[in-house]
Amino acid sequence: MINRRTVFKLATSAILAGTALGAAAQPAVTLLNVSYDPTRELYVEFNAAFSKYWKAKTGQDVSIKQSHGGSGKQARSVIDGLDADVVTLALAGDVDALNKNGGWLISDWQKRLPHNAAPYTSTIVLVVRQGNPKGIKDWDDLVKPGISVITPNPKTSGGARWNYLAAWEFAKRKLGSEAKAKDFVQALYKNVPVLDTGARGSSITFAQRNQGDVFISWENEAHLLEKEFGSKVDIVYPSISILAEPPVSVVDKNVDRKGTRTVASAYLEYLYSDEGQDIAGKNFYRPISEKFQAKYVKQLPKIKLFTIEQAFGGWSKADKDHFADGGSFDQIYLKK
Repeated sequence: MINRRTVFKLATSAILAGTALGAAAQPAVTLLNVSYDPTRELYVEFNAAFSKYWKAKTGQDVSIKQSHGGSGKQARSVIDGLDADVVTLALAGDVDALNKNGGWLISDWQKRLPHNAAPYTSTIVLVVRQGNPKGIKDWDDLVKPGISVITPNPKTSGGARWNYLAAWEFAKRKLGSEAKAKDFVQALYKNVPVLDTGARGSSITFAQRNQGDVFISWENEAHLLEKEFGSKVDIVYPSISILAEPPVSVVDKNVDRKGTRTVASAYLEYLYSDEGQDIAGKNFYRPISEKFQAKYVKQLPKIKLFTIEQAFGGWSKADKDHFADGGSFDQIYLKK
């Protein structure tokens, strides 16, 4: 005869088994993260961590595919139908374009996640050949005769826009006017022999093809050059640079159609977790968590930074003034 305690144990075991079976029975899911050039290494590590976390939490297998390229070019690919579940792009203007061109996501997407949906930050630094043979110390060294500068095309690369605006604001503060800043940036681009479409292309031009004396680079890309390409380089932190805030978002139209909203949202939220912040710092992005800022302060030193809002009135105004057709970049580069 089976007593009540035995019945209870059997029932509990059946429930637990059923729960485990239900969890295990969830169909595997695949996400596509459409990102910009220098995040390859970051997301290789983060994707593995998230897949392990999600499996332990839900029993569901998730795999993440990655797509990389110039940030503006990547945004256009999603607008043209690239089936992204999430975008992790270089600047808010590129994500805004997904709302303005087809309503791929909601207009107030930045309010869905902390820190204006930017789970890590970066900045722009100067990379030089080992030993700094040309004596590059700050932005104004980049306009000197005989200095060859490598930077991507701001028409296609988000990183290149951060580069451009960092140089512009340095010159405006030092020289005292917008007109003199424009002349400074024009002189800088006269020293640029080639415009690659994205940051990784410029990394290859500088590190593998051995072109240029100085590479204007994302901070994380600069740290990875020696590891990735075997090039001996030095990093020069300029006297002032820009606070780059690369944002992330789910692509509403796609996740609702595919039924992936829950896992896609969790994927982005996990970037803010301790593990996500630690991985960001390990891959030379600046965590927003004070705990992990402190952990990585030696490799990511504090420097004087300004924001896009402070210097340019936000991305919408900066895009219109500098990168739209007929903006300052077209004006200076067409005259090159």
